[in-house]
Amino acid sequence: MPRPHRSKDDLTVPKLLGLLRHAKSDWDDMGTRDFDRGLNDRGRRGAKVIGDHIRDHGVKWDRVIASPAERVRQTLATALPEFTPEFDKRVYLADADTLIDAIREHAGDASCVLLAGHNPGLQDLLFTLVSPANENALFDEAAVKFPTATFAVLELAIDDWADLGKDCGKLVHFARPRDLDPELGPES
Repeated sequence: MPRPHRSKDDLTVPKLLGLLRHAKSDWDDMGTRDFDRGLNDRGRRGAKVIGDHIRDHGVKWDRVIASPAERVRQTLATALPEFTPEFDKRVYLADADTLIDAIREHAGDASCVLLAGHNPGLQDLLFTLVSPANENALFDEAAVKFPTATFAVLELAIDDWADLGKDCGKLVHFARPRDLDPELGPES
């Protein structure tokens, strides 16, 4: 999917919102605060695979907004080291309304924004933004589960990020690490 380009004559090109859930986190040390948990080996592999996929997908992300939690930082450092994220503590374990507020505040004049964070907030954001008329097979997959290191892209029928809200989007891409590398499928 090529990056949308806007011109004075064509205001119909949608904005794109990417959603990236952090990769699988490390639960070995139960004394570590949730915020400070990093990635386990499987998470680092999943982050690398999804990062390669994001780059190959063809969208040039103008801005990356992210939770400052350690597992999100490590996911981005592994998956997309070329980006300098804007960390916003509100994104940590945020609900859909808080995520919308953070996007509106940070997106500026970007056409393509990538949000890196956590569930259930990212999945709830997807449910909020995708209109029932735009539900499709990709949406059905995402509704079942939005696993770690999942990447989704929504086309938004808005001209300004201030207009981001309920039912303005359509899910146009959905990829999980297991879709790209069978060895990263569900553990038995």
